[in-house]
Parts: sequence; C-alpha cells; structure tokens
Amino acid sequence: MESGADEVAFESPAHFRIYKSGRIERLNRPPVLPAGLDEATGVTSKDVVLDAGTGLSVRIYLPKLQEPSKKLPVLVYFHGGAFLLESAGSATYHTYVNPLAAAAGVLVVSVDYRLAPEHPVPAAYEDSWAALQWVTSAQDEWIVEHGDTARLFLAGDSAGANIVHDMLMRASGAGGPRVEGAILLHPWFGGNAPIEGEPEGAAAATAGLWTYACPGAVGGADDPRMNPLAPGAPPLERLGCARMLVCAGKKDALYVRDRAYYEAVAASAWPGDVAWLESEGEEHVFFLPKPECENAKLLMDRVVAFIAGA
Repeated sequence: MESGADEVAFESPAHFRIYKSGRIERLNRPPVLPAGLDEATGVTSKDVVLDAGTGLSVRIYLPKLQEPSKKLPVLVYFHGGAFLLESAGSATYHTYVNPLAAAAGVLVVSVDYRLAPEHPVPAAYEDSWAALQWVTSAQDEWIVEHGDTARLFLAGDSAGANIVHDMLMRASGAGGPRVEGAILLHPWFGGNAPIEGEPEGAAAATAGLWTYACPGAVGGADDPRMNPLAPGAPPLERLGCARMLVCAGKKDALYVRDRAYYEAVAASAWPGDVAWLESEGEEHVFFLPKPECENAKLLMDRVVAFIAGA
C-alpha cells in the first residue's frame, strides 16, 4: 500500500501519474526528434532559443519554396498535453507540423513553453505570449526573408487551443498583434460544474488537472482561462482575430464544451467570422495518432482551406 506523499492522486494510465506530494511521473513519452530536413514533406526546421534563462524556445518550419520571392503566412502553433506533457520537438508534434506546413504553405513557429507542475500556469501563457511577440518582431532571418507577419495565424490542440484563446484575449489589448485567423483544435475548456450533455466525471477530471497545473487559480476550473464562459469572464467580443475555426471530435469528452464555446463566440458581439467542424466518431485529438485516417485528412484539408481564406 502506498501512503502519504507517495500515494497516487490522479492517473491517466497511458500518459502520467500525479502523486499527492505534487510529483508527476510522465509515462510513454514520445521521443524528441531533431530539427532539420523532413524528406517526406520537403519542410526544413530549426530550433531557436528565445530565453536561455527560462529555457523558452521555438521550432521553426519552412516549407519548400515554390517561389522564393513570395512571402508565406506565419502560423504560431501551441502544442497540447494538459499543460503537463509534450514539447514542440516531440514526435507527436514534429510529425504533425511538418505536413501542416507543407500542405498549407505556411511558415510555422511551434512554441516549446514550460510545463507544469515544475513551472505552474501561468508560465505556459507567459512563454506563449513572449514567443508570439518575438515572432511579430521579425528578429529571425527565416521570418524576415520568408514570412509575412501581416498574415498571422494562431493554432493549437487541446491545452494548446486553450492557449490560443488566451493569446487572442491578450492580443485585443494595446499593442497586441493583429491576428488574421485562429484555429482551435479540440480545445481544452472546463468548469467547476458539469454542463448539459457532458459525460459524467469529465468536468471533475478537468477541474482536478487544472488545479494541479494552476494551483493559484481563482475560482478553480471557473478561472476564465479554463472556462471562458464562466460568470465574470472577459466578454468574447474582445477576441483579437478576424476569423476563427473551432474543431471537435464527436466522441471527445470535451465535445459539449467545445460546441458551447463555438456557439457563445457566434452569439457574441465579436465582429469576426467563426466556423465549426466536427469529426464524426472521433476521440480527443485523434488526428495526432491517426494522421492517415480519412477524418484526419478531412480535418487537415479544412485547416488548409481556412488558412487560404476559404
């Protein structure tokens, strides 16, 4: 029998164990792949350290240039993992972003933000905001030579899509960059109380993880960063982008929350255009482990079309 600090407080058997002491044990971690030329897509990547003190870095992806003089839209990507797992260079995301950059013809900057619990939230948001500001300041030669930051997109999955929402709320403030479009793939939102249609236990699971990742959260899972629809949350009309695409898996435990977010954005006074895509029969972020399945291809096509303005 385990006891005290060594007792497991929360477990996702394939991903992690969290102990009452606050320690996390990350399980089945995907390998970190090196940057460089991806032969399958023709995309070249490199790593850039933005802050040696915090360890904040990005991985930049440059697709094969059909017209070297033509500048590409810039997409800033935030990986998922409940603020606890994954990295920009992990096999999970390196093998997703390479085809995304190639298919959409975009220069992608994938952010390697700090993880909780070693670095509790808001570290992930602060790192992501710093990276976004760095991108728009165009200090990197690839961005200067090949990127058009006037055509700026934000995208992320799960906790990364949650970060996208936070970035949009910040961007609407003074000095924030103009964001053309935002892509929220299976965003991780929650709340203290279940909502109609939400699977039993889903809200409690999110609340438990959020409290662990962000122990200083005011209001628990009704913190506006986790629940943008909570009473007192900043109005959605402040979203700092012109267009938005919200995507969800029909069998995802977060489906009802994601749909509620989409409907709230659509009903708000926000002047932009919001679109919805649901993948029938699919679980949370299915497109990462199953990129070759038909629904993953359809989702990629929709993301590519959204970036192109369709």
